[in-house]
Amino acid sequence: MSKLALFGGEKTLDHTKQPDELFRWPIFTEEDETALLDVFRKNEMSGNNVTIEFEKEFAEWQERKYAVACCNGTLSLLTAMFALGLKAGDELICPTKTYWASCLSAQLLGVSVVFANVDPDTLCIAPDDLERLTGPRTKAIMVVHYKAYPCDMDRIMTFARKHDLKVIEDVSHAQGGHYRGRKLGTFGDVAAMSLMSGKSLACGELGILVTDDRLYYERALAFLHYERNKPENISSQELLSYVHLPLSGLKGRANQLCTAIGRVQLRYYDERIAEVRRANNYFFDRLEGLPGIRTHRVDEKDGSDMAGWYTPCVIYRPEELGGLSVGTFIKALTAETNFPFNTLGGNFPLHLHPMFNTYDHLGLGRPSRIAFSERDVRELDKALKPSENIIVIDTPYFRKLMPEQITLYADAFRKVIANHSELLAADSPDAVNITGQWYGQVK
Repeated sequence: MSKLALFGGEKTLDHTKQPDELFRWPIFTEEDETALLDVFRKNEMSGNNVTIEFEKEFAEWQERKYAVACCNGTLSLLTAMFALGLKAGDELICPTKTYWASCLSAQLLGVSVVFANVDPDTLCIAPDDLERLTGPRTKAIMVVHYKAYPCDMDRIMTFARKHDLKVIEDVSHAQGGHYRGRKLGTFGDVAAMSLMSGKSLACGELGILVTDDRLYYERALAFLHYERNKPENISSQELLSYVHLPLSGLKGRANQLCTAIGRVQLRYYDERIAEVRRANNYFFDRLEGLPGIRTHRVDEKDGSDMAGWYTPCVIYRPEELGGLSVGTFIKALTAETNFPFNTLGGNFPLHLHPMFNTYDHLGLGRPSRIAFSERDVRELDKALKPSENIIVIDTPYFRKLMPEQITLYADAFRKVIANHSELLAADSPDAVNITGQWYGQVK
């Protein structure tokens, strides 16, 4: 075995010297620039004409009847909650390991978030936990196709229909993905997602909601779009009394520079993410079966896939490497590749954050998360220990199938794992051993 770079051996590769196209994303061309400049030169940034065309095209691509674009993904998720009629005192079940935008804005509606455990292999909401969490005020389930891994939609939808619960799909990590041959975002009553510049379908700063239900579509329009909340778009008697103003008091329209880019990106998206999947599957094939890590991906034989493979990762199993701390493991990988394995992937469980336990932004003398609850739903969090013990390491995110270069990154993992005994001898009890991050803050 060759000597680890951490101990003075030769590096397996230098990440900073790899071809730019291996990682460049999004892919912008002259076609994107032309579309963007057309909006700019016509001074239509705050209009709706381009956005409406984008919505039509996106709805058709997403295989839903209606789409509503807005300024960001967080607002699209809040709008999805409103569209379904969630209100003060209702409860929303949401996985604890997700980005905060999946559920934090529920508090603006007075909705209590009830956190669910996640499956330790998929990192998605655990269907087995839903029965424990469901009570008389439970109205909806927020499912998150976390890191592009499709949730178990068969079991989730069966449970939801049995208990008369609505389902929101957060597809922010998985645009264009499939579960058993069916496109993600077509299962729930409503689906919503971010299309910001870091996502697989990258359109600048943008969010979008899709549904097949006309009332939910109209409620979404009325919630955020004062200039579209008018009788020619609204047919529901429930809403007609409130036209011309946004029901949220917020302006949520999309910037048309972003929807112009979105129209172009959508034309090539499926082709581009097929390449991304080939590249990342090639990498993960070379990691499969190694001790200490589990590849986070679906078996594509049943028609499922990892969409644009947003933030690919492995799940670390220290017990298979003699208890080697993840901090030392990452230091060795970083030394071997010059790739910044300096933080762990995966969000730290949200149920532990003070925002969901003590913050009282409503000034009602109790945490806003339970401001209108008849039970302290925080007590349900006591069973969430498994979510706190999952260690996730983000891996390189390949955008092109370049076998020679990709193999080097897999070789680095293999080298570190093969030399883990040497690392154990130098492992320190003070080595960093964190299990995730709240956005921008490592715990």
